Amino acid sequence: MMHHIDVSSVLRETLACDLYSNLVTRTTGAAVRGQIEQLLGGDDMRRALTVIDFSHVSMIDFSCADEVVAKLLIRYTSDDPPHEAYFLFRGVTEDHRDAIEAVLERHALALAVEREDRVELMGVLSDDERRAWYATYRLGRAEAADVANEIGVAVDAARETLCALCRRRLVMSVNGEYVAVGHAA
Repeated sequence: MMHHIDVSSVLRETLACDLYSNLVTRTTGAAVRGQIEQLLGGDDMRRALTVIDFSHVSMIDFSCADEVVAKLLIRYTSDDPPHEAYFLFRGVTEDHRDAIEAVLERHALALAVEREDRVELMGVLSDDERRAWYATYRLGRAEAADVANEIGVAVDAARETLCALCRRRLVMSVNGEYVAVGHAA
């Protein structure tokens, strides 16, 4: 299942104001995240890819980035997430990057960001994780052996890294193959 969540629409609904497009204050961020979590669905969901769209958000401060981005990722990368959710972030501008990168670093998180013609990673990843993700993205759907061959490591090492990327919600495991978040969108 795939969702698209326009963060500015959620913000306007949360604040009941059509003219507001800035994500500022921790309280606002918590309210927006709460609405996003409600939109993500209930217990009947097995796996979902959600595009979190910042295209119409003018600015985001550090406290809102922490509430909306970091706490959302933390919840779904935990050992007991509500369901299997993956996120692709869209519309992240240079004005958003500082705040988002700061909270990703503080919490050792990473995410996939859609650009005009590609998807890239932001946040904290090991070199092996980064190389494995980009190889998986280039390959489309790949088995661990394909990724191992692409990045020049043993199959067991590639599988271990891919499993770590699955736990971090950057790669999906689908019938024994791996798909990078962003490629699946």
